[in-house]
Amino acid sequence: MSLVTVLPLAVVMVAGPQILSAIFLATSEQWRRNSAAFVLGASLSISLVVVVAYLLGSRVSGGGTLLGTGARTVLNVVVLALLVYVAFDTYRTRHVSEPPKWMGTLATATPRFSLKLGFLLLGFFPTDIVTSVTVGTFLAANGAPVTDAAGFVAVTLLLLALPSLSVLALGDRAETALPKIRDWMNDNSWVVSEAVLLLFVVLTLDNLLG
Repeated sequence: MSLVTVLPLAVVMVAGPQILSAIFLATSEQWRRNSAAFVLGASLSISLVVVVAYLLGSRVSGGGTLLGTGARTVLNVVVLALLVYVAFDTYRTRHVSEPPKWMGTLATATPRFSLKLGFLLLGFFPTDIVTSVTVGTFLAANGAPVTDAAGFVAVTLLLLALPSLSVLALGDRAETALPKIRDWMNDNSWVVSEAVLLLFVVLTLDNLLG
């Protein structure tokens, strides 16, 4: 059940400059290598943050000064606070319709740069690091194994890979459609993110009050 619960947060991970970067790289000069490097970098940083958050959460609930039900309650409060922060930040930046200027350089990006971008953007972008920490902490608070985060990581990476997979499968037709998808995502992704976050807030409150 915990595996299914954390899967929707993959949408929050990619909404914003993350999926926009993936689309830009999918239409870059070295799109195959750039896209693969971007996804690889993302996989490393997301996994790292989730595992560290899980281990810290497990230590609090099992080996720290807080024990049993009280520890799980504290961790769920932490998860709730993180979710509220991400929801607020997503709402606050909803009218930022223009992608960052540095994205214009992605057309000529190198695989090495794409690897670093994937690692930093998915691992240390404010909303992403908070979301990954939320997943790790949530699993620890509910006594679930860290392997339950594998689905969350896999779905996140699949979403990031979709632009390049579309180019691979559809060729020029995908290159024509991707800019339109990019513009739609840039304008509306915050709505999807808020809906997912609201769902997760309800689940966390249920854990606290149930």
